[in-house]
Amino acid sequence: MNTNTATVVLVHAAWADETSWDKVVGLLQEKGIKAVTPRLPLSSLAADTAALDQALAKLQGPVVLVGHAYSGAVIGASRHSNVKALVYVAGLAPDQGETVAEVFNRFGHDDKTPQLAPDENGWIWLPEEAFASAFAQQASPAQQQALAAAQLPISPHCIIVPVDEPLWKHVPAWYLVAEQDHMIPEQTQRFIAERMHARIRAYPVDHVPSVTAPEQVGALILEAVQHVGA
Repeated sequence: MNTNTATVVLVHAAWADETSWDKVVGLLQEKGIKAVTPRLPLSSLAADTAALDQALAKLQGPVVLVGHAYSGAVIGASRHSNVKALVYVAGLAPDQGETVAEVFNRFGHDDKTPQLAPDENGWIWLPEEAFASAFAQQASPAQQQALAAAQLPISPHCIIVPVDEPLWKHVPAWYLVAEQDHMIPEQTQRFIAERMHARIRAYPVDHVPSVTAPEQVGALILEAVQHVGA
C-alpha cells in the first residue's frame, strides 16, 4: 500500500492551537506522510468550516481529515470532495439538526469538568488550572503551562448552531476514545463513535492524546491513510 498519496490535515480544537499536533506531525513526517495544521478562528462554526475548506483547496490528491474535540464538528461540516476519510480524536460529531453543545452535554460531566461561560467580550476561555486537572492531566507541568499559554478561546456561535448532514455519513471514519477524558466523557465518545459506525480504538488517555499519547494517535491516523491508499 502506498501511504504517500494522502495528505493528513489535523484540525485543532477549542483552547488549543495547531501546535497541539506537533508530535503527531513529526511521527507522520517520519513515515513520509505530508501533514497540514490549519488554524481556526473559533468565531463561528461557519467561519471555522470556511477556514478549513480554504486550507483544503490548496491541496492536491486525497485527504485524511483529523479533528480533535470541537473540531470534530468542523471536519464533519466540510464538503471538500478530496476528503476520503475522517479521524476523530476524542471528537464531537453532531448529527444533522444537532448542535455541538447538545452532543457535548448529552451524558453530563464529572466533577473535574470546569464550569464554562463567555467573558465580557463573548469568548469562552478555559480556566488555567483546568489544564492540569481536566484538559491534559497526563501531560508534564511544562506541557500544561505551554498549552495554557497557547490556548485559543471559542465563541458560543461555534457550538449553538444546528449542523447540516455531516460528512461522516458519506466517508469512513476512525475514532480514538480517550477513556480518562475529563472534558468529554468516555460514554459520550463511545456513543458518538458507535453512531457513526467508526472504527474504534480506546486508550486510557486524557483529553489531548496528541500531546500525551502521540504514538496511539499517529497509529490510528496511519490506519486511515493506509485505507485511502489501498
